[in-house]
Amino acid sequence: MSFPDPTETFRQEARELLEQLELGLLDLEQNPANDDLINSTFRALHTIKGSGAMFGFTAVAAFVHEFETAFDQVRKGQSPATPALIAVALDAKDHIHKLIEEPDEPHDGGEAILEALRVVIAGGAGVELLLDEVPAPAAPVAQVAPAAAGESPWRIRFRLPGDSLVYGTNPLLLIEEVRALGPCTVVALTDTIPSLDVIDPEVPYVGWQIDMVAEDPREAIDDVFLFLKDGMELSVEPLAEAVVVPASEPVAEVVAAVELPAAVVVAKAAPEPVAKTKVAKVADKEPAPVASSSMRVDAERLDELMDRVGELVIAQARLTQIANMSSDGNLKTIAEELERLSSGLRDTTMGIRMVPIGTLFGRFRRLIHDLSRDLGKEIEFVTTGEDTELDKTMIERLADPLVHLIRNSVDHGLESADKRLAAGKDAKGTVRLSAVYAGAEVMISVTDDGAGLNAARIRAKAEENGIITAEQKLTEQELNHLIFAPGFSTAKEVTSLSGRGVGMDVVKRTIDSLRGSIDVLTKPGRGSTMTLRLPLTLAIIDGMLVRVGNGRYTIPLAAVEECVELPDGVEANARGRNFLDIRGSLVPFLRMREVFGTKAPIEPHQKVVIVSSGEGRVGLVVDQIIGNNQTVIKQLSKLHSGIKSFSGATILGDGTVALILDTAHLVAFGQTYVDQGRAA
Repeated sequence: MSFPDPTETFRQEARELLEQLELGLLDLEQNPANDDLINSTFRALHTIKGSGAMFGFTAVAAFVHEFETAFDQVRKGQSPATPALIAVALDAKDHIHKLIEEPDEPHDGGEAILEALRVVIAGGAGVELLLDEVPAPAAPVAQVAPAAAGESPWRIRFRLPGDSLVYGTNPLLLIEEVRALGPCTVVALTDTIPSLDVIDPEVPYVGWQIDMVAEDPREAIDDVFLFLKDGMELSVEPLAEAVVVPASEPVAEVVAAVELPAAVVVAKAAPEPVAKTKVAKVADKEPAPVASSSMRVDAERLDELMDRVGELVIAQARLTQIANMSSDGNLKTIAEELERLSSGLRDTTMGIRMVPIGTLFGRFRRLIHDLSRDLGKEIEFVTTGEDTELDKTMIERLADPLVHLIRNSVDHGLESADKRLAAGKDAKGTVRLSAVYAGAEVMISVTDDGAGLNAARIRAKAEENGIITAEQKLTEQELNHLIFAPGFSTAKEVTSLSGRGVGMDVVKRTIDSLRGSIDVLTKPGRGSTMTLRLPLTLAIIDGMLVRVGNGRYTIPLAAVEECVELPDGVEANARGRNFLDIRGSLVPFLRMREVFGTKAPIEPHQKVVIVSSGEGRVGLVVDQIIGNNQTVIKQLSKLHSGIKSFSGATILGDGTVALILDTAHLVAFGQTYVDQGRAA
């Protein structure tokens, strides 16, 4: 049996913590007085530092130490959470990420970030922070006089879990963290150390007693022992109520190979009378934590599970077809039961792969923050529809396209504050990122309230680059889509953000590979909206199987609104503008025989399947509606990738292939009839 690499486990958890840290810092910038945000930021830093030290990432622990103490000052109200501090902390977060992902590589800039932190905390004076200068007493003391108003003496006693050393816990690092809370005296409790012939070097026999002066340290001590408190002995109590450790006890010898903190005194403590001590165990303050209800699974295993479920669906379809041709009632019963089970397994597997798109939206807050700082533009970032779920694979592949769309909106779309005020707008621009379900699709929109697209400038640049000719006539939508041409850019200067024309074409290629589409809507002087239309999943869907001539095709069931008979009054060979009156609404229809070039004779009693995409509807005229089926989507080869009417293929129960119709493309194609009808 193979065990996971603990270093990789730490990296995975650290990525999540860094993401939480970034979101917390961005929230803190908007609400600097929020104690919950300050505490969560401090806890994230503390966890990263403790885990880093545990797994051997000493550079991470050392770098984070100063930031943790700085935010401890913020938590205590000694320093404000200023925008300057947030900016430095975000840079530090990026540096921590590099130290964790590439621990063996040299990473410059860490000291410069720490120096900037010292200047920010000191209010510009550049005062050195966090020197940890704790005076070492000459001998163990039972009490330490209070150093300031509100502070009092406390005693901390702890013994680590028996397996803590095996898992990399260093008690000296824990003691250092406690020492940072205030002046203290540390005594090693050696009363449970066995003789050398039975001692186990991997068991922490030594306990520790720390007498310190501080404000109520119980919450801070809880943070120090965050990963160990469930299995350890820990008490935190006012020193006045504690049993005094006799100073006359002999001092044990310290092993020279172990480097102890300066303030640590090793002594053998007398057994503590339980009756005279009021033990305040930190673990008793909260109920025992419930076991985690989630687990981490490799993405490859989910992909493999999805593939197996897809094969099961195909086998089930084959069994159903055989059962339908048989007169055996038992076989039909088994086939129906298997169909029900496979359908449930499919839905469960799909649910495992579905991820709220809010996990993706959260990443762009940092992008907006940095763009606002670099471009000197005030930007309000608004997100809606974070609960909309999308396939995990699609979430991952959407990150880069959305980055390019947001950068384009901020750099090209939003004007400077002076221009916005001159145009009667608010000086602060707005970028909206939204997601919403639309039938079998998810629509993701990036909207800005900037100047909008300049059609004349786009056309001039396209002619200059040879993308179109001066005589070529384009619709408004076709003209707007020129911004997705490779190498196209209307920027007058090449900057660190844009101007090279290598962004929007990446968006187009990625969305096409996901079987999606892009709509562009712009209003001069009022802004632009880029809408991505994407299928909910790339794996398995419910489909409606239809026949056109001798060919069978699948229509995604989520896109189907209704099915009607083709009226007898419609001319069978009519071409051009074809419409149906569906309860008072004019719906264009496409004869799929003409679209596919079917030569077979026209059959009577043709059916019309009404499908929708977004706000558009179109009817698809077919010869027969065979029924519903579970459709396992297979991607078309590169040779057929240019055929726009199909989004993929599926294998039927008899082993033949049925093409899956691209309803979004067919609806867009059908809408041209509406435009022609209105023009006529």
